Amino acid sequence: LVDNPELRVVLLFIYEAYKSGGARFLNQILEPLTNSKALIAGGLVEGVFAPPKDCKGAYGVIGLALSGRKVQGASVLLDQDVGDAKEAEATVRRLKAARIPERNTLGFMFACVGRGQNYYHNQHNVEADAFHKVFPNTPLFGLFGNGEIGCDRIVKDDYTLCNSDSDTLQHEYTTVMTLVHFGC
Repeated sequence: LVDNPELRVVLLFIYEAYKSGGARFLNQILEPLTNSKALIAGGLVEGVFAPPKDCKGAYGVIGLALSGRKVQGASVLLDQDVGDAKEAEATVRRLKAARIPERNTLGFMFACVGRGQNYYHNQHNVEADAFHKVFPNTPLFGLFGNGEIGCDRIVKDDYTLCNSDSDTLQHEYTTVMTLVHFGC
């Protein structure tokens, strides 16, 4: 992945990372990708599949890497300061500003388990509804997890824009909204 100059998007699903050694494992995966020009997004999930019973302490990662000059991506981080529907929509609108074509595009939402209806004062689907308001024709896939991976980043054409001063990829109590355009 690291030596691929056409790598544009990496979606990661890391499971059982809370177990002993999991944090080191996660850092070994993310560290080389942090400085790449690719969009990195994903979440820490409880399990992807059931490992064999004799496989104690197992953790791992399943991912999807997308390469090619026509692949584009953008992501925004809804951090702990985003606490109502208006703020969520304003953050999602930053994705619209990236000008990723909406045709042949999918949305991905990686949300903390703590950001459901209780986080938004008993309102349901605040972040997903904000996404659908801004991108009404873009399918959205998502999950709640125990940690989020991503940052504000745009990978488009031959350049990458990101906030390099605070470009850490691991978060808690956040949501990472991502657009992935497959070209054409």
